[in-house]
Amino acid sequence: MTEHERGPSARNLEEGRLLKELEAIHRTRHETLLHGSNDALVTHTDRMNELEREYVRRHPQRAQTPGRTREGARARTTAD
Repeated sequence: MTEHERGPSARNLEEGRLLKELEAIHRTRHETLLHGSNDALVTHTDRMNELEREYVRRHPQRAQTPGRTREGARARTTAD
């Protein structure tokens, strides 16, 4: 697959463009899962993973919401 078909390498994207690509791919995820071909889903998943890995690489110390961690999820479960 060419860069034109797949999009530019996540490593080559400036920060604002990386965030826009992530927003777009997350916005289209559900529709691709429900209605895309198997090939479309695989391609979408690969691109989403590439973009997310790059974001995490650039922001290893990103803020994390306590409820979105394993410990936070366990606390919710035991509180219910």
